[in-house]
Amino acid sequence: MSLPPNARPAAFLDRDGVLIEDDGYPHDPALVRWIPGAAAAVRALNRAGYFVFVVTNQSGVARGLYPEAAVPALHGWMNQRLAEQGAHIDAFAYCPHHPDATLPAYRLACDCRKPAPGMLLRLLAEWPVDRAASFMLGDRATDMQAAAAAGLRGHLFPGGALDAFVAPLLEARP
Repeated sequence: MSLPPNARPAAFLDRDGVLIEDDGYPHDPALVRWIPGAAAAVRALNRAGYFVFVVTNQSGVARGLYPEAAVPALHGWMNQRLAEQGAHIDAFAYCPHHPDATLPAYRLACDCRKPAPGMLLRLLAEWPVDRAASFMLGDRATDMQAAAAAGLRGHLFPGGALDAFVAPLLEARP
């Protein structure tokens, strides 16, 4: 299958633990702490021609810890802060479900909750992505499992400065 002429590589990023600190269900912009080098990493990906997507499980919604509206609100806030530093996320995808949810409306074993690849596959279908040149960055084994199930290379982020972690990935671009 040939790629569309406007196809570009994509970087799929987990949110909590990769872009922002995972302090236990982050949802309030006033409490968000960015991972060091997050904005610089996103800016480098943007400049290298990558689509930048965030794919995040948000079981705090299913657990009743915050309303679902808090998720896109935080994502909008994140993109505003990134724009102030010359960076942007092209699309955010999230899964509010959990098979053991407190709230019945979200009690679901779905194909979008990582390690299932649903969020990644949906973005791959909706955007002109060069899958072979794309990758996933995550901080958990479930992120790597979702990447593999979607046919993407996965890179496990161990913490530290995200821009320093991303730089060699851009240099080794296929």
